[in-house]
Amino acid sequence: MEPKSLIQIISEEEFLILLQDCCGGFFKTFNAFRDLPKGNGGATRKCYSSLNQEAELLESFLDEHGARENKVWACFTEYIASIRNLVKAAFFCRHLLDRYPYYRLRDPDEIQEKFFKDSVAVLEFLNNSILKLFLECVEAGKRNHLAISERAINPESFALVEANKRLPKNTEGEEVDEQEDRIIELLEKMNVVGNLMDSMKVESTQDRDLLREIVPYKIDEKKSRMLMNHVHSIQSEFDTYIKSTPLEQKHEGLKGLRGYISMPLHLLEMMIWLIHFYERHEDDIRKGEAKSIISGLVDKTDLLSHVVNYCFFYALYYIHEGDKLSRELLKIFVKTVRYELPVPDPLGLHARPSTYVSKIVRHYEGEAWMILEGEKFDARSVMSLLQAGGLLADKGYKTVTFEGDKRVLDDLKMLASFNYCEEREVPAELDYLRGSIE
Repeated sequence: MEPKSLIQIISEEEFLILLQDCCGGFFKTFNAFRDLPKGNGGATRKCYSSLNQEAELLESFLDEHGARENKVWACFTEYIASIRNLVKAAFFCRHLLDRYPYYRLRDPDEIQEKFFKDSVAVLEFLNNSILKLFLECVEAGKRNHLAISERAINPESFALVEANKRLPKNTEGEEVDEQEDRIIELLEKMNVVGNLMDSMKVESTQDRDLLREIVPYKIDEKKSRMLMNHVHSIQSEFDTYIKSTPLEQKHEGLKGLRGYISMPLHLLEMMIWLIHFYERHEDDIRKGEAKSIISGLVDKTDLLSHVVNYCFFYALYYIHEGDKLSRELLKIFVKTVRYELPVPDPLGLHARPSTYVSKIVRHYEGEAWMILEGEKFDARSVMSLLQAGGLLADKGYKTVTFEGDKRVLDDLKMLASFNYCEEREVPAELDYLRGSIE
């Protein structure tokens, strides 16, 4: 006997009955959103959270019943998925507006005003797009004989609990092992993400054709997730090793750093959902009847402009600002050490090794000196090192003392162990030195 299939095929009529029982909460919740006052003050984070929950539940139901592969219900399912994408993006935008005052950012007034103005414009675009898609979803449901309720849930259920009331802060901060070393490692990571984003060479533009070149060729969902994961990793380390510790309470800058991590994180999360919408539901990349309709309802040029000029631009701005703060904090936490290292053999401290030494110091934007007979020579300066190299040769010294930033001196120690790369390739750990010598 052949085994029976676990999947039972049902008719569109039978499915309609099941869907009718399932979709009531979705329409009632979105009807309440439709009836909210227009403008910035209408929808709250709780509102978007409720919309997202209902859209996810309905989309899951449709997917479980194979609605995407059914001619009658494919467009309806596509609209629900599109709505969910934009609702998620709107949630993060609303979250940024709500949390901005608590992030301890150092934005000048003009940046703050511009960010709020741009955020409100993006949110209004998303709200209007969500509503257009919802109305199209209603029409698609009616064409398929779905009874659409005009009833709405009580919009007061969207109200947020007051956030200006807090319990007294009376717990003791937790000590963390090797905390200062972990802080130094974390502070350096802001620069890594900034360099990654800079390397994408994305420039602000309103040009329709340029926007379509940037997305998806310079920025796509995969790259956006990669950037978001980098920032999320920094936030996780911050919350594990710094948040609510005595060291955070001691240094005001550490309290402010969390905001410079959260801002780009949420902007990148928002960017992921907007790009996902564009790549999956717009008709520039994937064709189909529903995608053509969606393309007419959601202006793709405006969408891509918000991806590039809002999400990416502000994420990069706050990464760089966080990196500036990180470098200020590094001066507090970086340890000063003194190492005795060998002089390059056999030619001494001539131009090539001096350039490598200078490059290492500049890479960390730190400070280090070569100390020779009580005199300090700035290790950032090739000329200063060459002057010291002449004295080393005259005196016949085989070793010399370096003092400064431990990160710098650790890399100098590695360079010295390779005889300053006089006859060997630059080691992988010092890869940033490659190309520094013509």
